[in-house]
Amino acid sequence: MIYLTLILCFITSIVMTPIVKKIAFIVGATDRPNQRKVHQSVMPRLGGLAIYISFLLGFYILKPPSPAANTSSIILGGAIIVLIGFFDDIFELSAKIKLAGQLAAAVVVVFLGDLQVDFINLPFGGRIDFGYLSIPFTIIWIVGITNAINLIDGLDGLAAGVSSIALITMAGMAYLTGNLYVVAVSLILLASTLGFLIYNFHPAKIFMGDTGALFLGFMISVLSLLGYKNVTFISLIVPVIILGVPISDTFFAILRRIINRQPLSAPDKSHLHHCMLRLGFTHRQTVLLIYSMSMFFGLAAVIYSQAKFWGSFMLIGVLLIIIEYVAEKVGLVGKDFHPLLRIMKNLKLSTGKVLNKE
Repeated sequence: MIYLTLILCFITSIVMTPIVKKIAFIVGATDRPNQRKVHQSVMPRLGGLAIYISFLLGFYILKPPSPAANTSSIILGGAIIVLIGFFDDIFELSAKIKLAGQLAAAVVVVFLGDLQVDFINLPFGGRIDFGYLSIPFTIIWIVGITNAINLIDGLDGLAAGVSSIALITMAGMAYLTGNLYVVAVSLILLASTLGFLIYNFHPAKIFMGDTGALFLGFMISVLSLLGYKNVTFISLIVPVIILGVPISDTFFAILRRIINRQPLSAPDKSHLHHCMLRLGFTHRQTVLLIYSMSMFFGLAAVIYSQAKFWGSFMLIGVLLIIIEYVAEKVGLVGKDFHPLLRIMKNLKLSTGKVLNKE
C-alpha cells in the first residue's frame, strides 16, 4: 500500500505543479528580479501548494498512526504555515506577521499535539529536565528549522533537493529505530517534493515560494522531534547534523548580521549559495555541490548514531572544523573573517621554522 501511495503522491505533484503555476500568475504570486535575486525574469512562486496537496492526499490515504503526537495538530499546524506562505507569496507579508504565523503553528503542535522535548539524558549519567523551558525550547526548534529551510531557498531546486536529502536520511534512521510513523510521513513528503523538483531544478519553471519552503521546514522540524523526543544528548544531535547545511547557513547569517550591526531579519546576498556563485561556480554546479554537502552531513549523521561515545565527540569536532573552514573559504561571514585560516597559517609557519632549524 505504501509503495502505491508514494507513486500516487509523486504523480499528483507532477500533475498539480503546472496547474499551480497557472494559479500563481492569476493571483499575482510572482517573483520579480531585483539586486538580491539570481533569476532574470518574472517567475511564479506558489509551487509549494502542489507539494502540500500531494502530501495531504498521500497522508489521508495511508493514515499513518502516530504514537508520539496528535496527528491532527501536525496537519493543522502545517495548514497555518501553508496559509502564511500562500499570502506571503502574493502580498509579501512583513517579517513580524510571518513570524507570528510560524509561532502559531508551533504552538498548535506543542499544546494540541503534546509534542515537547521534556528532558535530555546526559552522557555521564543523570539528565537535564527542561521543566517550563520545554515548551519554549520546542517552539524555538520548530521556528528555527522552519526558517533555516526558507533561507536556503535561493537557487533553482536548492531547498527542494536539500529537504529531500534530509527526508531520506530521517526516514532511513527512523526505520532503524522502528519509528514507522516518521518513516511513512517522511516518504510521503519526499515523494511529493520530488515530483515538484522536476519543474524546479535548474532552469526552474516555477519556485516553491514561502508556501513550500516554510511547509517543508515546518514538517522537517516536527518529524525530527518525533524521531528524537526525550532521548539522550548524543541522539539529540543527530537531527542537527542531518540539517547541517541549512542550520550552519542560518547560524553564519545571524553572526554576519550581528558583526555588521544589521537587524537579524535584514535580507542580504551572502548566503552559502550566493558566496559560491561569486567564487565562479555556475548555478547548476552550486546546487549540486550543496546537495553533496547535504549528503555528507546525512552520512555523518548515520555514522554518528552508530559511533561509540568518544568517537561521536571526535566526529562532532571534525564536523565543526570542516564547517568553519568552508565558511571562511567562501566568505560566509565576511571577506576578513578568517580566525581558523589564520591559526592554520600560523601553525604552518611555525612548523616550517622548526623543520628549517632541524
